[in-house]
Amino acid sequence: MFAVFGFLAGGLIAGWCLRRRRFAWTGRLSVFLIWLLLFLLGLEAGGNRMVMQSLPSLGLEALGVAVACAAGSCVMALLLWTFVRKRGASDDRKGMHGESGSGKSTAGSDGGTGLRAVADSIVIVAFFAAGILCGLYGLLPFDVTETGIAVYALYALIFVVGFSIGNSPDVIGSFRRLSPGLALLPLCTVIGTLAASALMGLLLPHRSVQETMAVGSGFAYYSLSSIIITEYKGAELGTVALVANIVREFITLLAAPLLARWFGPLAPIAAGGATTADVTLPIITNTCGERYAVLSIYHGFVVDFSVPFLVTFFCVL
Repeated sequence: MFAVFGFLAGGLIAGWCLRRRRFAWTGRLSVFLIWLLLFLLGLEAGGNRMVMQSLPSLGLEALGVAVACAAGSCVMALLLWTFVRKRGASDDRKGMHGESGSGKSTAGSDGGTGLRAVADSIVIVAFFAAGILCGLYGLLPFDVTETGIAVYALYALIFVVGFSIGNSPDVIGSFRRLSPGLALLPLCTVIGTLAASALMGLLLPHRSVQETMAVGSGFAYYSLSSIIITEYKGAELGTVALVANIVREFITLLAAPLLARWFGPLAPIAAGGATTADVTLPIITNTCGERYAVLSIYHGFVVDFSVPFLVTFFCVL
C-alpha cells in the first residue's frame, strides 16, 4: 500500500519540478504499461481454471456493480444540482464555465473522438483477451506471473500517472475557474459510488463489502484499478473490476443524454468517474453544453487522483 502511494507522490513531485518542460512520451509509456499489465492480468486469469469456469457469473457481478455505482453517483449529482440551483444557479454557472472557448478546444471539433475512445477500449479488451488465451492454452514457454514483472510495471505506471498530473498546468488553471458549490461534485461521485458498491457487497453472496467497494473505487479507470486489485486480491476480483469499470465507461458514453434528462446536467459527469477529463469529455460537452467542460476536467482529475488511494485502501482493509 505504502509503495503505491510513494510512487504516486514521487511522480507528482517530479512532474511538478519539471513543469516548465513537456514530456510527450509519458502518454505513450503509460499506454504501453497498461497493455502489458492487462495482458498479464489476462494471463493469470486464463491460467486459473476456477476463474475461467466462473467467468459468466463474474460478468453478471461486474454488470450489477457497474450499474449500481453509476446510479448511485447520478443520484448524488441530482441532489447537488438541486442544492446549487436553490443557492443561485446563475452565479454558480458563471463561475463554473469560465471562458467558453476552453470548452470548445477541449472537446474538440473532431467528431470521431467518441469512436476513438471506444476503439481504445476495444484494444484494451483485446490485450486482456490475448492474455487469457495464452494462459488458458499455455502458449508461453515460461510462467511470466512468477517473474515479478507485473509489480515493477505497476509501480512504473503509478509513477507515470503521478508525473503526468504534476506536469500539467491546465489542471491548476481549471481549478481557479471553478465555483465553490460545484466543486463538491467529485465528493458526491465518490460518496454515491461507495454507497452503491457497499450495498452490492451486502447483496452479492460471494463478495464482501470491502471487495465490491474496491471494485467501485475504480470509477471507470478500469486499467489501473483492475491491476491494483489483481495484485492484492487475485485475478478473479481483478477480472470483475476490469469488466465493471469498462461497463461504467460505456454507460456514460452511450447513455449520457438519458442520464442528463433523468438526473440533471451533472449526472453524466458523475457517472463518468475518472474518465471525464478525457475519454467521456466529448460526449459530456455535447450532451450538457460546453460550459461544463471545466467542471468535467476538474472532476476527472480529482476522481482520477483518488483511484489508487481508495482501491488500495479497500483492498488492504
